[in-house]
Amino acid sequence: MPADTGTEALRRQGRIVVVGASLAGLRAAETLRDRGFTRSLTMIGDEPYEPYDRPPLSKQALLGRARPEDTALPRRRDIDAEWRLGVAAAGLDRDAKRVRLANGDTVPYDRLLITTGTRARPWFNPEEAALDGVFALRTRDDSVRLQRKLAGGVSRVLVIGAGFTGSEVASACRELGLEVTVAERGPAPLVGALGGVIGAVADGLQRKHGVDLRCGISVTALEGDDRGRLRRAHLSDGSALDVEVAVVSLGAVRNTEWLAGSGLAAGPRGIACDAGCRVFDVNGIVTDDIYAAGDVARSTHPLFDYQFLSLEHWGNAVEQAEIAAHNMTCAVPERRPHLWLPMFWSSQFGVNIKSVGVPSLGDQMVVAQGTLAEERFVAVYGYRGRVIAAASFDGGKWLGFYHEQIASAAPFPSEYRLVDRRTETLQPIDPAFPDPHLPTHGATVTLTGHSPSERRVEFVVPSHA
Repeated sequence: MPADTGTEALRRQGRIVVVGASLAGLRAAETLRDRGFTRSLTMIGDEPYEPYDRPPLSKQALLGRARPEDTALPRRRDIDAEWRLGVAAAGLDRDAKRVRLANGDTVPYDRLLITTGTRARPWFNPEEAALDGVFALRTRDDSVRLQRKLAGGVSRVLVIGAGFTGSEVASACRELGLEVTVAERGPAPLVGALGGVIGAVADGLQRKHGVDLRCGISVTALEGDDRGRLRRAHLSDGSALDVEVAVVSLGAVRNTEWLAGSGLAAGPRGIACDAGCRVFDVNGIVTDDIYAAGDVARSTHPLFDYQFLSLEHWGNAVEQAEIAAHNMTCAVPERRPHLWLPMFWSSQFGVNIKSVGVPSLGDQMVVAQGTLAEERFVAVYGYRGRVIAAASFDGGKWLGFYHEQIASAAPFPSEYRLVDRRTETLQPIDPAFPDPHLPTHGATVTLTGHSPSERRVEFVVPSHA
């Protein structure tokens, strides 16, 4: 079989542009060089920093155990790239094969990889968001500013949203000895990601550690003083709370706006791509010169009804980036599918929380190891008679087994003998997920339907959050 001349030409004289100086962007660049791509490689990033690790920002950095400036990602090799940092991509001309930057420059490409990730969903009122004391937490600079504010001495912190990031911030603040109020419009923390049954455990965990947790409550307004400093939060139950710091943790927004008018299937849900990471256009036709990876991508998975999944997972970003880089630089018969099984972890209030699979797809659940009362357990989720996910509180050693169960589409409820005799009944129960049409905070994997050109999003921020 003759060599793929297009691929060989790309390796010898092609131009590859990566938009998104992120974990996925860096790992893709390293893989490109490992695979023998020797020509022009350009890395574009809207922040002034080379890729850094984000998970420590809501954990060790807030506690002062790691400086945000020390979170740079380790390099597996030199990538010999041209870095265009501190300037965002502002548009894409597919006909001319050029990326337009916010400063007016254009960057030509033969292959384009999009790894622009997500940003924190902002507070709905821009004037209130600009108050001194109102923070989001997504970037290195966000973490620096928040850590300095917390270290400067504050009486009370308000965390708006009890998803994973909000709960981690609340945990860090309590560890620092600060008074913390968490406002969550859902019935419990983590309910969008793990369901109400486990959410009730997370609820008890926060209260046990001294958090003033208020569920079923929204923040309707943030009030400042005459010097522009946050002084009070108004809640949907009519009460008010004197606070000096508010951390807005309302989930993530995928960075796709710069692709408006490009003809790509990109929108609030992410950028639709096939199993090989090739991006679809708005007509559902796959491109062969544009790829996507990481949090911004949405791709199908055979284990989950071939629905498109949007994943906010560290491991997924690495795996998908490596697959994308491989497929960009190889002949068609050598391309590989991205079939990574979602995995996630969080550390909060002294508990290590991990999940594998897609819990939010589950229609039934059993507690297979440990007990909910002890806050040490493994919950297994079923969907249409097969194992679809597992989540653990301080039970991560079991997740390798459940990873295999999910991958093999094992029957649910399972028929294997129990090892942990302290477990609760194996009678399946409803995991109590909220209505998927209502906004929740905390889901790190989102099912986004079967259509690659579907660009609508059902998360609607009301007049209060």
